[in-house]
Amino acid sequence: MADAYTPPAVWTWEKESGGKFANINRPISGATHDHELPRGSHPFQLHSMGTPNGQKVSILFEELLAAGYPAEYDAWLIDITKGPQFSSGFVEINPNSKIPALMDLSGEKPIRVFESGAILLHLAEKFGAFIPTDPAERAECLSWLMWQMGSGPLLGGGFGHFYAYAPEKIEYAIDRFTMEAKRLLDVADKRLGEVPYFAGQQYTIADIAVYGWFGMIARREAYGTAYEFLEFASYENVVRWSDEMLARTAVKRGIKVNRMGDGLVRERHSAADIDAVM
Repeated sequence: MADAYTPPAVWTWEKESGGKFANINRPISGATHDHELPRGSHPFQLHSMGTPNGQKVSILFEELLAAGYPAEYDAWLIDITKGPQFSSGFVEINPNSKIPALMDLSGEKPIRVFESGAILLHLAEKFGAFIPTDPAERAECLSWLMWQMGSGPLLGGGFGHFYAYAPEKIEYAIDRFTMEAKRLLDVADKRLGEVPYFAGQQYTIADIAVYGWFGMIARREAYGTAYEFLEFASYENVVRWSDEMLARTAVKRGIKVNRMGDGLVRERHSAADIDAVM
């Protein structure tokens, strides 16, 4: 057993924390370098990466386009492992230096929107789509959206980090966050045993938000052997819902945007960019 750690009276940043993302972790905010972000010809400029949080927004854009809404967008890759989220251009959109970040240029005045939940809500309200109009159903939709936003860090920064990315395996941390990850899956499984979608009978931004995280595990694309470790298959209602989500063409398209693989950077500036890798 490693020596017990005794926290100092005042914490100071003296070395990198270790782990996969140590080179981009720091205790201060703000830009580290000057760099203007690119801008395309479409009314929406998305600066993101195909992580669980990033996929939420690209899925919604693809759903909007599939439904006939004028939601054409340029998707620019922000490779968070290399630090472009700390550029002056990105910080102007999101002072928190996290993806996704959106510039809405569709109106008379540019609007910046950051945090994935805020972007989903902004777009859903703008187009009047994928969000219920009935007050009770809307409240249910927003409740599950906020549930996901609140629980996402426990699944990603908690379970995912200590299970897959931390420089050493810490039993207490893995047990603590595995317990919480399985509790969240149980909450979702019970809800989806009552209704087909999180908000009820209607597919909404709540489903898109949750799928960003659960979908990565369902497709075995997150945290190594997490699918088996969490016994994901035992949550039968979540599995049913996950399969139905992935059967949607817009979801298939959305999860490919701003992904890197096979030597390709899958930025999206036209439908053909994603069609080429479907």
